[in-house]
Amino acid sequence: MNPMDSVPTSVGMNGLTAILISLACIVLSWWALQNLKLDLFIRHTKGPQGKLLHLLLAIVLGRFVAAFILEYLGYTQMLRYMF
Repeated sequence: MNPMDSVPTSVGMNGLTAILISLACIVLSWWALQNLKLDLFIRHTKGPQGKLLHLLLAIVLGRFVAAFILEYLGYTQMLRYMF
């Protein structure tokens, strides 16, 4: 078996992992933001602009959390080269 055959599979699995972690973090952020009282900052939280702001906040927060988790996973993968 050629070692280069496993490279596309590995890259594909890393991409799939990144997508799933990002989506999970966005969903968790959306769920966590449900408890935030946005009516203190905006007038119409039930309107389309309020819902869009809620969605954008969930995406931004979820992306930051996902980036942290993916970096952490990358660092742990590098540890095997230490020994």
